[in-house]
Amino acid sequence: MKVKGKHIILSFVLLVTGFILALSYELTNESRATLMPGFERQWEYEDELRNQMILEQSANRELQDDLRLYQAQLRELENSLASIDAEQEVKTQNLLEDLERLRKIVGQVQVKGPGIEVSLEDASYLPDGANPNNYIVHEFHIQSVVHELFVAGAEAIAINGYRLTYQSYIQCVGPVISVDGNTSSAPFVITAIGDSDHLEAALSLYGGVKDQLLNDEISVRIQKKESILLDPHLAETG
Repeated sequence: MKVKGKHIILSFVLLVTGFILALSYELTNESRATLMPGFERQWEYEDELRNQMILEQSANRELQDDLRLYQAQLRELENSLASIDAEQEVKTQNLLEDLERLRKIVGQVQVKGPGIEVSLEDASYLPDGANPNNYIVHEFHIQSVVHELFVAGAEAIAINGYRLTYQSYIQCVGPVISVDGNTSSAPFVITAIGDSDHLEAALSLYGGVKDQLLNDEISVRIQKKESILLDPHLAETG
């Protein structure tokens, strides 16, 4: 076979092309080998950042949960403290009210307020031959009124202006009455501070104190008062 010039040229072109392709492939492999470690390091770095971000987000969520728990506990504690303060305030107020009530009962302080006046007088009529002692006011008459008034809630009581205390005593001394050693004669005015309607109703019960006094021929008059002033208890004058 005769080799022509164009065959030589074609062979040369194919050889050069093959050489160029081989060289290009080699250079490409070398370039990949050179650049790949950097790409891997960048990917590993980014992956590490993502993992760290996920961990931090998880930690933040846990902290937020803890914060909400602490806030709830704080609100519960504040409510408990408020409740304790309110209860303590109520107890303190109750103690002060009890103390003031006891001071009134023992007659240590002046008392002012609404109430009633109960006037007891000897019988206006004495039948012929009757025993006068059966028609006059005795200490037990006064004591029954005072007892009923205290039971009905009277804050303070006085007899003819003499303030009573828990230690007060009432005695008959002939035709007069002695209140803590202070002599007093009829009419006997028993003054009581408290709910006037309630005090009057307590004395006026059917078969109660007022009816018993009337049965003993004692004159009884009950008056409501809008304002009564009772001074503190006075010491025995003898």
